[in-house]
Amino acid sequence: MNVPDFAMTHGGKFHADDVFSSALLRILNPKIQFTRVFSVPKEYDGLVFDIGLGEFDHHQHDAKVRPNGVAYAAFGLLWQKFGEQLVGAEEAQRMDEYFVQPMDKDDNTGCGNAIADVIGSFNPSWDSDEDPDVCFEEAVAFAETLLRKKLESIWGIQRARKLVKAAYADSKDGIVVLKRFAPWKHVLVGSDADFIVYPSQRGGYSAQGIPVDKENPELKYAFPAEWAGKTEDELIAISGIETLRFCHNNRFLISTGTLEDAIRACKLTRGETV
Repeated sequence: MNVPDFAMTHGGKFHADDVFSSALLRILNPKIQFTRVFSVPKEYDGLVFDIGLGEFDHHQHDAKVRPNGVAYAAFGLLWQKFGEQLVGAEEAQRMDEYFVQPMDKDDNTGCGNAIADVIGSFNPSWDSDEDPDVCFEEAVAFAETLLRKKLESIWGIQRARKLVKAAYADSKDGIVVLKRFAPWKHVLVGSDADFIVYPSQRGGYSAQGIPVDKENPELKYAFPAEWAGKTEDELIAISGIETLRFCHNNRFLISTGTLEDAIRACKLTRGETV
């Protein structure tokens, strides 16, 4: 990723736009140094953003607008340039929609955004002697932590996708068994799988029903209504499953002591004789 060691943005009050732009650039190049100015020198050859009417500014009359009508701000322009290299095309688009666009919209319209409000609080108060550039760096460090956590979450989902796809390929009778828990909805919602089973952090195993598809959150098979919210003793007596410990009131989740019993609970839920 060709990100130079020097970049320039506007001085004065900072916003989520220039702060998250800086955080993204610092993730791409940890050595990058920022200079905040009110006018970009003609001879400057570093990266310029949120000022100067260039590739990564959005204050010009012909500023870029997304197909959905949300105008780009500097963060969105930089994410459009570099996001795909970090997380791939599909996740870059998803990140833009749910994380970048709301901040771009706030910067362009003042519509309000919780994260932007937090970043704004890093600015010195009107009667403070704090150095705005020092406050800016504090805000960038905070934004970098948030952005790294978002990226790590995406990378985790991408790793999970490989694991879940492999388990799905090996599954039988619509019951997918994971050797360890991993986020599974991106792969299994909309598939022909009915249940997902995985080791529980509390010991034993958990099983969940899988929704019909992304537009319809209704489960293909909800666990039996007579199991919902019952005690362990009641569950065993009602179901005949020796290690059935828990069934959520909303009937999407159960837990058992063994893998075999988790699978058995799924099959019973579908009306099978086991």
